Amino acid sequence: MQTLSNETLSSISGVVNPPAYDRSDLTEGIVHFGVGGFHRAHQAMYLDRLMNAGKALDWAICGVGVLPGDARMEKVMNSQDCLYTLTVKHADGAREARIIGSIINYLFAPDDPEAVIEKMASPGIRIVSLTVTEGGYNFHHVTGVFNADNPDVIHDLQPGAAPRTTFGLVTAALARRRERGLAPFTVMSCDNIQGNGDVARKMFTAFAALKDPELGTWVAEDVPFPNSMVDRITPATTEADRTTAAKDYGVEDAWPVVCEPFEQWVLEDRFSLGRPPLEEAGVQLVTDVEPYELMKLRLLNASHQGMCYFGHLAGYTYAHEAAQDPLFARFLLDYMDKEATPTLEPVPGIDLDSYKQTLIERFSNEYIRDTLDRLCAESSDRIPKWLLPVIRTNLNQGGEIHRSAAIVASWARYAEGTDEHGKPINVVDRLKEPLMASAARQREEPLAFVSNRQIFGDLIDNQVFVDAYTKALNELHAAGAKATLKTLTSLP
Repeated sequence: MQTLSNETLSSISGVVNPPAYDRSDLTEGIVHFGVGGFHRAHQAMYLDRLMNAGKALDWAICGVGVLPGDARMEKVMNSQDCLYTLTVKHADGAREARIIGSIINYLFAPDDPEAVIEKMASPGIRIVSLTVTEGGYNFHHVTGVFNADNPDVIHDLQPGAAPRTTFGLVTAALARRRERGLAPFTVMSCDNIQGNGDVARKMFTAFAALKDPELGTWVAEDVPFPNSMVDRITPATTEADRTTAAKDYGVEDAWPVVCEPFEQWVLEDRFSLGRPPLEEAGVQLVTDVEPYELMKLRLLNASHQGMCYFGHLAGYTYAHEAAQDPLFARFLLDYMDKEATPTLEPVPGIDLDSYKQTLIERFSNEYIRDTLDRLCAESSDRIPKWLLPVIRTNLNQGGEIHRSAAIVASWARYAEGTDEHGKPINVVDRLKEPLMASAARQREEPLAFVSNRQIFGDLIDNQVFVDAYTKALNELHAAGAKATLKTLTSLP
């Protein structure tokens, strides 16, 4: 069995394909914050595809970790020369495996923030990209205002402080480029946030203005922040995935990645210092991303939330178990058809009916083994961005909200911390304690959970929402998840 490294690539063959290019020919053009499974199955994969065609060799990636937990990724990536296996799992059980070589460096910012800043300040870096999760943009979920009270932000704003945050690191690099007379790099968000580029611009500009008002103005006027929509289901790596890499591929990979066949990247074509020829790798370059991102956020991402809490409460472990249940599939399609789709504008080149059917098929892929736990995590960052806009839009235009409100109720019931069989639920959320505390009171105070205006804003003041929410929550308590879904799917 071979340990992944540049030295062993030439001896790896068979069912897993190594890079077709010489990695010594690569030079860095991109710094990426948040090197997780999704980035490695998506952006890094697209670049690897170009490199295998002999293109984009000057656009290799330098990964950066900012959080303490990223120390493990640093250890793995640097021990494997940043190589890893990517396995695409098809619904019929077929697999396609390759070794991705487009990441050639990894820096752990807490150990050496200066090295990260200087890397971004170097002329060869033309794009700084982000997959820092929905919570990584540091804004208030209701007001959308940058949170200047974050302790790490307060630290980074002090004169001479070594940056701890992505904001501090990126802004320091931009300031250094400005001082040196270098054009700014493009900041490219690849996170699941509506208007992710616009959000990134607002947050980074706010931080830069707090640091230096003139710098803030320069960032706002000169730094491009293109919007994008990204899509590929990428479950967390398991020990079984490592075992498969070793047994079937003969490769010792400490952190392989698995994903579904579907892939999509829609990107606003706005860059300051050029970009790779991404359109030649299958990326859709457009002038307006919004129709695509709303489609994805309100159909795919919100449907994940529509499935995960109900599924977990009912005793399911994996997404495919819930999606293969006709009751769940019917509920999700009803939500998409009757509540989400009416809030969408036409999407160029997309047949929405076909897209929605494809989503059910993707969720049902049993070989992906995407866990409901993963989909349930960090709900306080996800629900406000993916589902609540559907509710608000429909309330404003007199549309249906019964299913959307029921999804919120299923989250509230899930946050009580036990499923319908009395098994404990490990709630993973940055607001875990207040969420669970309010959920614990809701059998006596039905509106306790949604009274949190930090998350739900003024929805508690809307009687139409309150009625639909409390009806679903009461039925969840009295009869359970599947009975509640049966009621909802019987609606006209």
